[in-house]
Formats: sequence, structure tokens, C-alpha cells
Amino acid sequence: MKQRFLVTGGAGYVGSHLVAELLDRGAACVVLDNFCTGHHEAVLPGARLIEGGLADADLLDAVLADGPWDAVFHFAARSLVGESMRDPMLYFIENAGNGARLIDACVRHGVRRFVLSSTAALFGRPSTEPLAEDAPIEPGSAYGESKHMIERMLTWADRVHGLRSACLRYFNAAGADPGGRLGEDHRPETHLIPLVIDAALGRRDTLEVFGDDFATPDGTAVRDYVHVADLTDAHLRVLGQLEQGSVAYNLGTGRGHSVLEVVRAVERAGGRRVPLRHVGRRPGDPPMLVASSARITAETGWRPRFTVLDDIVATALQWREAHPAGYGIL
Repeated sequence: MKQRFLVTGGAGYVGSHLVAELLDRGAACVVLDNFCTGHHEAVLPGARLIEGGLADADLLDAVLADGPWDAVFHFAARSLVGESMRDPMLYFIENAGNGARLIDACVRHGVRRFVLSSTAALFGRPSTEPLAEDAPIEPGSAYGESKHMIERMLTWADRVHGLRSACLRYFNAAGADPGGRLGEDHRPETHLIPLVIDAALGRRDTLEVFGDDFATPDGTAVRDYVHVADLTDAHLRVLGQLEQGSVAYNLGTGRGHSVLEVVRAVERAGGRRVPLRHVGRRPGDPPMLVASSARITAETGWRPRFTVLDDIVATALQWREAHPAGYGIL
């Protein structure tokens, strides 16, 4: 019998790539998405699409009652740090509140495995690098806090009801499906690599570089960019680990790249200069965020295949060149 999975937010960036990988492996997928930020075109043929949100309790019950489910993958969330600081209650309601509804429905309908798309924003301004799972959790934004609240709820759902969960704390998701089927299309776009690519392609006048006086080799902020295909691989590897208990893992390459290093990688890949201008730091931006993925490597064998920044950038550039309007129509 085919394995069967529910993917909330499966029309979004990482969620759609996971759905593609599940379909490639012969699994049955149901995507639940309200298209607040997702795209219909990102749901590949073969997946069953249910349009709706987690706030619709009746719909959620109807979907989960149609089991059995081998696991629920939860991606649906608001994820803009700046927006969360302007309207924190929105994030607590839509991320934490809807997360509670989903977890409760999973418990009531007998789901045994749950994988959460969490975030490195749990760690705020870390004092050590690279960051392991036991680093102090001190969210620097309402977005990070809302994800931490879901992680805590999952701890209690396991303790009381036996719902096994994996909390996967991404650092900077990047890149696109190597086969060219899917890519990154946020509206508004806030991720660095697509912003740099758009500046190189002339789709934006300049790239704004926030801060040039950090305590880093070139003064610009350093981040750990992990390819979206490596993230999907991690999601599937942790399913077997849940047979032994709930887990939390940091996901990254273990190597950081500065903003200017990303700019140079895009210039090499596209053969075009990136116009940029330096502006002031954004409040709360840490100088460096780099993951230690030693725990997930030791326990599941996961290792990122895309370890070279130029290779990550190349997949993103390929998709954005082929889709000048993203998933839309020019």
C-alpha cells in the first residue's frame, strides 16, 4: 500500500519541493493550502489539492478523518520577521493558534508522526558558532517565538498523547528544484539569493545591503545557505527516527557566506554585475548564523549534497531566468 502524507502549506516554497520529492518516490500526497502565500502552479500533478486554511476547524477535521496518514508535514505559516514585529498577535494567532488546531486534530484522528518546518529564528542573537540544538533559545522576533510555541506544544502532545514529532530548524533555505520544475517566488521577496539574482537580471534597480560594519571578514552579515532539495531529504530521513522518539534538528551546511560572497557567486553564475548600495543595519540582525548539523548527521546519516554556494545559486538562477514572473504570467 502506498504511503500517504498530508502536507500543509504544500503550495509554498519548501513545501512544494517536499511534495515533488514524495511524488517522485511514489507516495500519495494531499496538499492543504489557503494560498495566502503559496501558488497553484507549485502543486505538481499527482498531488491532491484541498484549498483551505487551518483556521477552518470543520475542514481540518474532515481532512484528517480521511486517514490513515503515515505522517503530517506542517509548513503552513507566516514567516516575515519584520511583519511579525509590526503585528506580533497576527503571528501568534496564525502560527501558534493554527498550529495548536492542527496538532489537536492530529491527536484526535490518530496521526502518529508530525514533522514541523521550524526556524533558526529561535536562537535570536547567538553568542557561539556554529549553532547546535542545545544553544539557548531566545527568539528575537514574534515569528521565532510563534515557532517556539509550536515546538513546545509538540513536546506536550508527545508526552501526553504519544504524537512523535521532528522539529527541523532551517537556517537559510535556498536554491530551486535541480530539474527546473519548482523555484522560489515569495511576494514580497525577502530572501537574499533571489533578490541578488533579480538585481543582476535588471528586475530591480539595486540590491540593498543592510550593514557593512559587522564583525565579519568583509563587514556584511554571514548566513548558512542550505539547498531546498537537501531540506526535503532531511524531512524524509527523520521519519524513521521518529520510531525511537521525538527529535529536534538544526539544518544547514555548517559553513557561512556573507552577503558580498553571495553577490559574487551570482555574478559568476550569471556573468552580470550586481548593482548594490550599502544601507544601515536592520534592528536585531545578528552578524552570523551558521548551523551545526552534527546531530542529524550522526543520527540519520543526512548530509547536504549542495555544499558549494555557486551550485546552490546556479539552480536558483536557472529557475528565475526561466520564470521571469515567478509562477505568474507577464
